[in-house]
Amino acid sequence: MSMEASPGVLPAQDAALGVNEAGHLTVAGCDAVELARRFGTPLYVLDELAVRGRCRAYRREMGAFGSDHGVIYASKAFMAKGICRLMDQEGMHLDVVSGGELFTAMSAAFPPERIFFHGNNKTPEEITYALEAGIGRFVVDNPAELELLEERAARRGVRAAALLRITPGIEAHTHEYVRTGSIDSKFGFTLATGEAMAGVRRALELAHVELKGLHCHIGSQILETEPFALAARVMVDLLAQIRRESGICLGEVDLGGGLGIRYTAEDRPPTVTEFAVATAGTVRRRAEELGLESPRVLVEPGRSIVGEAGVTLYTVGSAKEIPGVRYYLGVDGGMGDNPRPALYGAVYRGLLADRPLAAPEGTVTVAGHCCESGDVLVRDLPLPHARRGEILAVLATGAYNYSMASDYNRFPRPAAVLVREGRARLLIRRETYQDVAALDELPEMQP
Repeated sequence: MSMEASPGVLPAQDAALGVNEAGHLTVAGCDAVELARRFGTPLYVLDELAVRGRCRAYRREMGAFGSDHGVIYASKAFMAKGICRLMDQEGMHLDVVSGGELFTAMSAAFPPERIFFHGNNKTPEEITYALEAGIGRFVVDNPAELELLEERAARRGVRAAALLRITPGIEAHTHEYVRTGSIDSKFGFTLATGEAMAGVRRALELAHVELKGLHCHIGSQILETEPFALAARVMVDLLAQIRRESGICLGEVDLGGGLGIRYTAEDRPPTVTEFAVATAGTVRRRAEELGLESPRVLVEPGRSIVGEAGVTLYTVGSAKEIPGVRYYLGVDGGMGDNPRPALYGAVYRGLLADRPLAAPEGTVTVAGHCCESGDVLVRDLPLPHARRGEILAVLATGAYNYSMASDYNRFPRPAAVLVREGRARLLIRRETYQDVAALDELPEMQP
C-alpha cells in the first residue's frame, strides 16, 4: 500500500485534516490525540461539514439537470440516528435495506415519504412494517417479492409505490464482491433473459402496486464514468421499450450509487459533477434521442458521501519484527471494527496522529487484535517508528466500517463522534462488556 510519504504533507481527503501547535493531527479542528484520550480507542471520527458538503454537491449537480431530480443517501454505508437527522436537514432521501435500518430512520423522525426500501429478500414482516410506516418507494428485487408486496398491500387496502430493480448486464471494474450489475447477480430482474420486461408487465397488472419506474445499481468503488453512462443508456432504452409495448411512460429512473473514493494516493475517482453528467446527463440526451419525456433521475451515493469524511483512531500496542520479512505493529482494533481488508483486500492510508508530519522510517503491517492470522488492517504502511501508546489514524474509514463492525472475540464495538469546528459530539456510544453479553441466557444444564 502507498501513501504520500514526504514529511510535511498530509494526504488529501474530504475530512479537514490539519496539524496544531502541539504537532498533532487535527480532524475538523479537533486534536486527534485528545479525542482518543477523551473517548477511548478504537474511535470512529466523522467530519460533519465534509459530509454536508458532499450532500450539497450531489444535490446541486443533479439539480442542474432537473429540479425534481433526487439524491438518496445509501444508509448502509454508515447508519445511525444522528446520520439520519443530518440527511434530513440536507434534504436528502434515504435508502434502507432492512427493518433495522428502517427502525433507526423512523426513530430519528426521518420523513418516511423520502425513504426507499431495498433488499433482495425482504420478509413479510419488513414489508408490512414499511407499509405501516408509509415509506415513499419499495425497490422490488424479484418476482416473488412483487407478489408478496401485492398481497401485503392488499391486506392494508393501499397501493404501494414501487421501482423494479433491473440487472442491466453492465460490468463495472471493481471487486467481484461489490459488482452487482452483471447477469450473474443475486440482485434484480435480469434484463438479458427477458425477466425484466416480464416483471414490468406483471407489475402493471397488479391492483395494489403502483409502478413508478426502474432502478439499477452496477457496483461500488467505481473509479470511471463510462459504466454509469452505459447503465443510464440501457435504462432509458428499457423505458422506451416499455412505452412501445404498453403505451405507459414510467416517470422515474434510479441509477443507484457506486462512485468511488480516495483510499490510496493512486485512486482518482470522478468528481460529483462528472458523475452527474454521466447519469442525469446521459438520461436526458438518450431520452431526447428516443422522443421520450425525460424522467426524474435519482441516484444513491453512500460511500462517496461519508467515506473520506471518516478517520478511525487506534492505540499502538505490541510490535513484532521478523528480520528480512515483516514488521508487525499491533493496535487495539482490527477486523471487528473494519472487516473490509480481511473480506476483500481493501487498502488504506494511515499516519501517526501524534506526529503526522514526521518522515517515514520504514514500512509496517498494522495487525489487528482479533485471534485470526488474517486480521491485518494495513499492509506495508510507511511510518516513523511508532511507540506504544501513540495514536494511529487510518483514513477514509467513514463508509462500511461501523456498518460492518461486529463483536467478534467479544471485543465491544467502538464509539463514534461527529466533529465540527473544533467541537466533538458523541454519535454512537462505545459498547461495554455488559452490552456484549446482554442478550446471553444461562439455561439450566445437567453436568
